[in-house]
Amino acid sequence: MTSTTAKADGDLRIALLLGIANWFLFLDHIPHNVVGALTMRNFGFSGATDLFVFVGGYAVTLIYARMTLERGFLVAATRIFKRVWQLYAAYIVLFVIYVELISYVATRTAAPEIISEFNITGFIDHPIRTLIYGLFLQAKPLNLDVLQLTIALMAFQPIIVFGLLYVPNATVVASVTLYAAGRLLDWNLSSYPYGDWYLNPFCWQLLFVMGGWLALIGARYAPAIRAMQAAPALRAMALLYLLFALTIVSISDIPALAQMMPSGLSDVLLPNDREEIAPHRILHFLVLTFLFSWLVPRDWEYLRSPALQPIIKCGEEWLAVFCAGVFLSFAAHLILITGPYSLARQVAVSIAGIAAMTAVAYYVSWSKQQDGKSAVAHS
Repeated sequence: MTSTTAKADGDLRIALLLGIANWFLFLDHIPHNVVGALTMRNFGFSGATDLFVFVGGYAVTLIYARMTLERGFLVAATRIFKRVWQLYAAYIVLFVIYVELISYVATRTAAPEIISEFNITGFIDHPIRTLIYGLFLQAKPLNLDVLQLTIALMAFQPIIVFGLLYVPNATVVASVTLYAAGRLLDWNLSSYPYGDWYLNPFCWQLLFVMGGWLALIGARYAPAIRAMQAAPALRAMALLYLLFALTIVSISDIPALAQMMPSGLSDVLLPNDREEIAPHRILHFLVLTFLFSWLVPRDWEYLRSPALQPIIKCGEEWLAVFCAGVFLSFAAHLILITGPYSLARQVAVSIAGIAAMTAVAYYVSWSKQQDGKSAVAHS
C-alpha cells in the first residue's frame, strides 16, 4: 500500500481534472451563458460537480492514507480535521461576504430579483438568524453547495481512510448501502428556511468513496482494468452509452421531442436527479472514467505541455480558485443582466473570469513558495 501511494504521488491528471472541474463550475454558475454549453453537463448525465467530488475523494484519500501509513492514524486524523477547519473557515468568510455583496448590489442596482435568484431572501428578512444557520451549514445561498458538501464529506474522511486501508471492499459496500438508504428513505440534511441540501451528502458520498477506493485499490486490479479497456466490445459499449446519454440530454432541451419519449423512460432519465445523484448519472461518470484513464495514461506526455499548465495550476490551488470562481460568476451574471446580453459579452466575461481564476492560482502558488523560503538562507 505504501508503494501504491508513492507511485500515485505527483499524478498530474488529478490536478488537471480538478482544474477542469473548477472552470466548468464557474461557467455553469453563470445563468444563460452560451459558453456554459461547452461544459460536461450538456453532453451527458454527469457534470462538473461529479468530477469535483470524485477526483477530490481520490486526491484526499491518497494524501491521508499515505500519512496514516507513514505517521499513524492519529496524526492523519488530526490533519484531516485541520483541513476541515480550513474549509469551514473559507466557507464562512465566503458565505458572509457573498451574501452581503449580493444584498448590496441588489439595493444599489435595478436588479432586486437577484435576491431570490441567489436564495438569500431569508438573510434580508432575518439576517442574524440566517447567519447563525449559515454557521451550521444550513443556509444555502446559490453556488456554495459544492463547498458545503466537501466539508461534510471531509468530516468523515478519517473513517473512510481507515476503512479503505483495512477493509476496502466492505467500505465500498457500506457506502453503496448508505447511498441506497439515502435515496429510498429520503435521508438528507435540512436547510434554512425550508427544504434540504442541494446535494444530498448521504448519496454523494458514494462518488467520494469510489474515488478513494480507486486511489488505493485500483492498482491491485490494474491488470484486469487494462484488459477490459483493451477489449473493443467494452469500449464500444461505453461509447454507445455516452452517445445515448448525449441524445437524452439533447432531447430534454427540445420540449416537442421530450414529449415523444416513452413516459417511463422520461420519468427516470430526464430529471437527472442532481440532488440524490441518480444511478444512471453515476454510471455515466464511471464510463467517462473508464475511457479517460485509457486515453490519458499517467505518463501522457502532453500533461507537461505549456497549454495545460494553467488548468493544472488551478487544480493544484483548487480552494482559492473555487472561492474566486463564486465571486466571479456573480460578477459575470451581474454584468450580463445590467448590459446588452450579446454573444460577444458572454464570451468576454467567461474568458475574463477564467483568466482571473488562473491569475489567482498562480499568485497563491507563488505566495506559498515565498512562505516556504528561509529568510536566514537568503540573508
